[in-house]
Amino acid sequence: MSEKTIVQAITEALDYKLETDPDTLIYGEDVGGNGGVFRVTDGLQTKYGEERVFDTPLAESGIIGMTVGLATAGLRPLPEIQFSGFFLEAISPLIAQMSRMRYRYGGTRSMPVTIRAPYGGGVHTPELHSDSLEGLFSQIPGIRVVIPSNPYDAKGLLISAIESNDPVIFLEHLKLYRSVRAEVPDEAYRVPLDKAAITREGSDVTVIGYGLMVHEALKAAEMLEEDHISVEVVDLRTVSPVDYETIVESVKKTGRCVVVQEAQRQAGTAGKVVSEVAERAFMYLEAPVSRVTAPDSVYPFISAEEVWLPNAKDIANKVKEVYNF
Repeated sequence: MSEKTIVQAITEALDYKLETDPDTLIYGEDVGGNGGVFRVTDGLQTKYGEERVFDTPLAESGIIGMTVGLATAGLRPLPEIQFSGFFLEAISPLIAQMSRMRYRYGGTRSMPVTIRAPYGGGVHTPELHSDSLEGLFSQIPGIRVVIPSNPYDAKGLLISAIESNDPVIFLEHLKLYRSVRAEVPDEAYRVPLDKAAITREGSDVTVIGYGLMVHEALKAAEMLEEDHISVEVVDLRTVSPVDYETIVESVKKTGRCVVVQEAQRQAGTAGKVVSEVAERAFMYLEAPVSRVTAPDSVYPFISAEEVWLPNAKDIANKVKEVYNF
């Protein structure tokens, strides 16, 4: 075991599945000799050849359309979309075909697909490279959406996703690729899908997040120790479907809940979680469930990025508000 980044952990998971499952194959824009825009697939074409790891034209609709065909034919495709904003070019094959295949054929056909893509902001990228579209994807029945927040989960969740017979969108936060290091076993292991993690134990307020926002929530929890407010942090890990059992158990303990997302307030996952907590745990709440999100605007240009993104201070202020309700 050694310390690894999320990029290294994901590469190890892909390497393991290419080695052990001959039906897997990786393709996308520049994933071959170039190793992908973030070098996640670096070296895999050299090791497994151009029939298992290959470049495609700059055509996301073609990548996802081909993915549906390959999975139907019995393969286990692992396409990469360079940035999650580019999914918008492939909405039709994603929603109209991939998500419906199992239901359409009465369970006689599987769709064992894992589509990887970076998402999120904070690294000064141009337009359409920093969007958080997980709320949109979470509204598609039949597709699972997985978002790791650390290297250990990234490797274990990705292996579990690839071995699933259902389509998975696996979103990797841009800012976490190389900024977080953690102990990761060299051998293969699995982290279960659809199961949230208690990242920090606490007794006063439950803070729920995913991806980069888990780290901001942990920073906020440390800041709030000075005010003698004990924060429990829940990492969703899978945002569709959501593990409400773990969330409700945490809210029963703390009586207060704040949900955090990097996406705009109108865009998603947090709104869904807030409404479910209100329905499932109303009798345990000491204060209204609240949210920390980005503003309801398109993702801003670089000069306004740091002001626009939610951070630990925003989370700490909201937690104080809920705690003192």
